[in-house]
Amino acid sequence: MKTNKLIYRSCILLVFLAINGLILFGISQILAYLNTGADTSKLLHIGTALKTDYTPQLQWTSIENPGRPLETYTQEKIARDYLDAWYVRQRAFNGGDRSGIEDHYTASSRQKLYTLLDENNAQDIRIESTTLSHHLSLEFYSADGTLAVLTDHTLKRYQRVFKNDFLQYQGTAIGDYRVVLLLENGVWRIRHIQQLAQQAIPKISSPAFTPQQSIAGINYYPQDAPWDTFGKSYTTARTQQDFALIKELHLNTIRIFVGYDDFGKGQVKAEKLVCLLDVLDQAQAADLQVIITLFDFYGNYDLTDWTATQQHLLRIVNAIKTHPALYAWDLKNEPDLDFENRSKSLVTAWLSEMVYILKTEDPMHPVTIGWSSPETALLLEDQVDYISFHYYKDLQDLPTAYAAIQSQTDKTIVLEEFGLSTYRGLWNLLGASQKQQATYYQDFFAQQPDMHFLFWTLYDFEAIPDQVAGRLPWRKTKQKHFGLIDKNGDRNAAFEVIKEALRN
Repeated sequence: MKTNKLIYRSCILLVFLAINGLILFGISQILAYLNTGADTSKLLHIGTALKTDYTPQLQWTSIENPGRPLETYTQEKIARDYLDAWYVRQRAFNGGDRSGIEDHYTASSRQKLYTLLDENNAQDIRIESTTLSHHLSLEFYSADGTLAVLTDHTLKRYQRVFKNDFLQYQGTAIGDYRVVLLLENGVWRIRHIQQLAQQAIPKISSPAFTPQQSIAGINYYPQDAPWDTFGKSYTTARTQQDFALIKELHLNTIRIFVGYDDFGKGQVKAEKLVCLLDVLDQAQAADLQVIITLFDFYGNYDLTDWTATQQHLLRIVNAIKTHPALYAWDLKNEPDLDFENRSKSLVTAWLSEMVYILKTEDPMHPVTIGWSSPETALLLEDQVDYISFHYYKDLQDLPTAYAAIQSQTDKTIVLEEFGLSTYRGLWNLLGASQKQQATYYQDFFAQQPDMHFLFWTLYDFEAIPDQVAGRLPWRKTKQKHFGLIDKNGDRNAAFEVIKEALRN
């Protein structure tokens, strides 16, 4: 009996000691996690959005320090915490969400922020903003490793200021900032930040671009993968076969499309770049020049998304800008269709900034924007190198529309999309026949023999994604039948018309 009691008490004691041991171990791990500078976004209020949505460019221009050297880990931690501080500041001034400010600003600096936020609220002022690039140099790093002084050179910000929900100002600013950070509870918090100087924004020239030869081209998608050129079904053999058909038509240019979501948004997928580079390789082998539309199926434009779109642009441009088959960049497909839902001022602001970044990164290739109609073709005319527009109206009115654009610019004009659907059925009883499609192209070459053009498109398609033409069957079905080759692989009469017109 006494033996049983002794065993019982021993078990209780062991369980008690084990539980306390686990508690002490857990506490020690948490303390170690914090003291070693763990990723505080997992413990604080700011969440994981910082990792994916807000990714401005950041470069260190100097880390020289006469005293204590700046450790690699500390350098990375300072940069991460510094960007997080900008993020929570921007979020607070836009929507009033103050979470994260206490985590990334010291007591004195956050009080200044709160005062500014209160003043803005009293006047019903809201500021949308984002930073796009930072260039950091280390000015001082204390011997005890708890204080750092930085200069952020040529920090680039974009702001949209609203009062009573009406836009008052929008624009880019570039300046140098002095920043003092303190290490508190494992986080580098901003103690002081001051703008030292504001700089003029460098000008990017957009001279009139004159092609060395007439652009005679086609907008290209594979027949079995419409709007998914670079998907899992991609093969080099299919691309070679299609490019052989395009060359048979005596065309010299193709336009291809990079889907923003498809390529991974700001985190561009390596496998997509491999396929894109292979398309360029096959185009070079076939003696075709390539116009790349960088943003297809993109329609957000919010400033919170600008750094992600910048990363998308930079990754793709830097991967292929030296490829000999690359002819030109088309920044965005039909952005004017987003004016109603996203506002013209926001869309054009995004376009202007992305054109600027693109031309800074690649000054060698011309840049255009693929507007959906002749009425919008001259928007941002001073920022692009040549004018592009799409046309699906009555072909008889094309010369007048073209002449109206031509009278207002000295830049090259490219009819970037046009064509005629051959769908005739339940949803369009009076649709065009294949014979009428052939006549359509005959009339085009008779009316506009010297126009630069890319028609739509090589193939008819079995399926059209909803985001292309919506869910309405009469719109989707019509979109399936713009090709020169039908679903069975048979050539329409228009194929031979174009081939003959371009033979010489």
